Amino acid sequence: MPDVDYYEVLGVGKAASVNEIKTAYRRLAKSHHPDTGGSALTFQLVREAYDTLSDPMRRAGYDAGGRSVRAPIRPRPRRRFGEEPGYEPEPVVIDPDDLEWWEFAAQDERVRHGRRRGPGHTPVVAAVGGMVLVLLPVLTGVGFSAPTLIVWLLLTAGTALLVQRLARGYLAASRAKNRFAAEFGGKRVFGTPGVETDELAERLTADMLERYLTRLPGARIFHGLSWPDSVFADVDHAVLCGKRLVLIESKLWLPGHYETDDDDRLLRNGRAFRGGGSRLTESLAEFRRVLPGVTLRGAMVVYPSRTGEITTDLDDPSPAPPMTPEQFLHEIGGWLAAEPSTVDAATMRVVRDRVVGTV
Repeated sequence: MPDVDYYEVLGVGKAASVNEIKTAYRRLAKSHHPDTGGSALTFQLVREAYDTLSDPMRRAGYDAGGRSVRAPIRPRPRRRFGEEPGYEPEPVVIDPDDLEWWEFAAQDERVRHGRRRGPGHTPVVAAVGGMVLVLLPVLTGVGFSAPTLIVWLLLTAGTALLVQRLARGYLAASRAKNRFAAEFGGKRVFGTPGVETDELAERLTADMLERYLTRLPGARIFHGLSWPDSVFADVDHAVLCGKRLVLIESKLWLPGHYETDDDDRLLRNGRAFRGGGSRLTESLAEFRRVLPGVTLRGAMVVYPSRTGEITTDLDDPSPAPPMTPEQFLHEIGGWLAAEPSTVDAATMRVVRDRVVGTV
């Protein structure tokens, strides 16, 4: 069994920066964590390598001593119960005409920066009308009586204030748009879904999100988010639109009917389901802590792991219910479409910074 050093464990060079070490650790921790089916020994080694090389003093001592560790024996991968070799769920295909929010979402493709909608053309019409009324007596040469002069002066002052306020509003909107473009560009998808064989469900959901929810001009999609103070990809996906954020887990489970009971326990065909778990409830609590002004929802998108059908409860009251991909598009898509064109830079910045691998 060959010896390996911490740099080899993380797959980085000896001159790697702290950010490179952190990125490598996040990538490896996700795939080797015992909760995701990894080896506890391998995960422990990855963690030990990160703790040592991410601390400048410990790294200096390690480099000076040249200490090495022995690579753990990797257990032979075992086939999970219920798997059907070679089976892959079909990609999600749904007729957009069946989605109630589809046409509504595209009625206005302009992106708005901030939660409130702009006043539209009303101030412009009012300003132009006021200017016409102000200039009309001057252009026609009509004389002023004292009361008429007072009214004309008040109207002139009011029009001037309206024009000034209108100009300030448009300048502020223009500056917000330019700042947003400088920071985020035209990017609408951040992070990448899992690439491992057992992360097929994540890739199916990623394809579904990008194919359908980008119909919402303000929607921004994120893959692989960590909780605050965590370096793991604790949340598979998230979609932000305006001040609404949905956190998503992708599951590849046995065919059957999934729902939750009154205690939010997951059931399959009416019985407690022990073939998989969810941390969405904890994820919602973590993100509510850092996004107090944002409305959050959770959803588990479930795909069959073998030939058969997945069904879910359409009225599940759980904060993080299981859903079929079709149910997700109908329900969550409609929920996000309440603010289809709005992006909120402050909220988007917080969520983007939780994407694992972003430095």
